[in-house]
Parts: sequence; structure tokens; C-alpha cells
Amino acid sequence: MKEEIGKWLMDIAKYMVTALLLSSVFRDMEKPWLLTSVTLSAIVIFMAGLWLIGNKKGKEV
Repeated sequence: MKEEIGKWLMDIAKYMVTALLLSSVFRDMEKPWLLTSVTLSAIVIFMAGLWLIGNKKGKEV
């Protein structure tokens, strides 16, 4: 269950970065705080996803 949530969080982070890149291509990013907040949020969400996926101690494959 944790692994699926981790994958979902990583997908959300990728979508946030993609939306940020596309919006910056189509128009000039006039608000630097928006760029910073989306980037930091994506990093935090991505790291949470990696932590949930990598937390497999005691589980044999």
C-alpha cells in the first residue's frame, strides 16, 4: 500500500514540474515566488514518494 502511495506522489511531483515548464514556455513567468513554491513543493512531494517506496526493510522479494 505504501509503495502505491509513493508512486502516486512521485507522479504528482512530475505533473507539477511538467505544468510549470509548460506554463513558462507559453508565457513569461512574472512571479518568481510561484516558480519557487512549485519547485519546492515538487521536491518535497517527490522525496516523500521516494521515502515511501524505499522503505522496504524486513520485506523479502
